[in-house]
Amino acid sequence: MPEITIKKSLPLLIHILGWSLFGSVIFLLSPLTSEVERPNEYWIKQVLQFASLVLTFYFNFFYLIPKVLFKNKTSLFLFLNLLGGLFYVVIFVLYDQYTNMPELMHKAFRPGVPYIAKTSFFSRYDLFSFMIFSMSVGISTSIVAVQKWQSDEKIRLELQQQQINSELSYLKAQINPHFFFNTLNNIYALTNIDVEKAKTALLKLSRMMRYVLYETEKNQTLLTKENEFIKDFIELMKLRLTGKVKLDLQIPEKIEEAEIAPMLLLPFIENCFKHGISSQKESVILISLSREKNYLVLHTENTIFKSTENTPEGSASGIGMTNTIRRLDLLYPGKYKLDIDQENTENQFRITLKIDLS
Repeated sequence: MPEITIKKSLPLLIHILGWSLFGSVIFLLSPLTSEVERPNEYWIKQVLQFASLVLTFYFNFFYLIPKVLFKNKTSLFLFLNLLGGLFYVVIFVLYDQYTNMPELMHKAFRPGVPYIAKTSFFSRYDLFSFMIFSMSVGISTSIVAVQKWQSDEKIRLELQQQQINSELSYLKAQINPHFFFNTLNNIYALTNIDVEKAKTALLKLSRMMRYVLYETEKNQTLLTKENEFIKDFIELMKLRLTGKVKLDLQIPEKIEEAEIAPMLLLPFIENCFKHGISSQKESVILISLSREKNYLVLHTENTIFKSTENTPEGSASGIGMTNTIRRLDLLYPGKYKLDIDQENTENQFRITLKIDLS
């Protein structure tokens, strides 16, 4: 509570200190340092001018700026303040004439010297008064403009974060059913071939489901958990592989700890098994995961088999890949590099992903 009270009262304290400093320098310090005793009418004028500037400041602050300037009525705003400045000057010129201020000040500074009245209505001092008035208007306008910019920027960032969170939730919702749909298809196929392998696959899938249920609710998960999840997934995929597939895995048993978005790497690895396997031809799948200082590096290679693109499983893979790239754009803007090579003489699909985890 005390901290909240201090934060609420801080703007008021800043205003009080600001006006105290401004009033002291402009209306007290300069007159008092001259060592000339000035008439009471002069000090009354100083108080009235200071009060007028304060009223002008807050009239602009609370009304003219939000109600006129920020409503795109700039010309009216300038006209009203120009009119106010002229009124401010004229009022105190009339005050000087009413109190005979020029003669009183002449007697204070040049006693014994005859006073000669000036015929001009305005003086250089009146121009200085108008500049002080304009400064009060300018400062109030600057403060409100900065506060509005900060408020608009805060709202913009909050809306942007809400949009990012909504979009990430939507993207994860698309990826997760896609992943389980393919995995359950694999297990269903195994039940007709090897019941024991199907049981093993179900146990691994249950462990993976716990990861998906609990870790994907968070924005970040531990890299070690993501690494274990990937290894479980690959072990599950290996159950369906034939001798025609050569699997080259370079995944560390232990990896230096860091935080990463959950299930971010899965679609790239899943893609290898969807498009890199053939029942008639030899194929090679390479999956490499490593840490290089602050960077996580994933590299995959697989042989391209065009026929898989026409299957429901193959066409669905594009969804996971596209959504994952979108997640990278949202979660790691400017902090990742993705190279995709799918046009080469070796008929290989190669992906290299580098993510700055710092």
